[in-house]
Amino acid sequence: MEDKDAINTIQFALKSQYHSALSTLQETIEVTPEELWYSKEYTNTFWQLAYHTLFFAHMYSQPSEALFRPWEHHQTNSQNPDAIPGHPDPSSSLPLIPEPYTKAQVLEYCKFCDASIDEWVDNIDILSSESGFSWYPVSKLEHQIVNIRHIQHGAAQLADRLRSKLGIGIKWVGKKHNIV
Repeated sequence: MEDKDAINTIQFALKSQYHSALSTLQETIEVTPEELWYSKEYTNTFWQLAYHTLFFAHMYSQPSEALFRPWEHHQTNSQNPDAIPGHPDPSSSLPLIPEPYTKAQVLEYCKFCDASIDEWVDNIDILSSESGFSWYPVSKLEHQIVNIRHIQHGAAQLADRLRSKLGIGIKWVGKKHNIV
């Protein structure tokens, strides 16, 4: 197999797994009732965790931190400071509570990420020995795998809240091969 064929195969697999993970996250968002969406029972509310997951999925699927442009509706204070790499006070455990995102807004962001992922994956150098993010000393390919795991981790946390609070299950999406 030539390098170009190997790269295409890897990109195809990354795209499939990104779409699968984003599909799982989207379902958790869609089925969440309003009372759980805004509930302050957890340090990070449902909407904050969903947004956090999408924000980093978006950022880390870019070639580098310098080239990342936040979503047009991004609120800079929507993250818990503990979860922001390079934050001036990473020891903070106080969540920042901005104007909450609605389900419709977070679904819009999720659909934006899903619609953009093929282009994003095509524009990264998966053979690079650097992630493109100063705080992540791994190769670009490993960073993409970590990013997909992060999406699935966020979706799993939200799915667990849905299952334990309301008995709502989320279906597993193993692969999505309808990639352009």
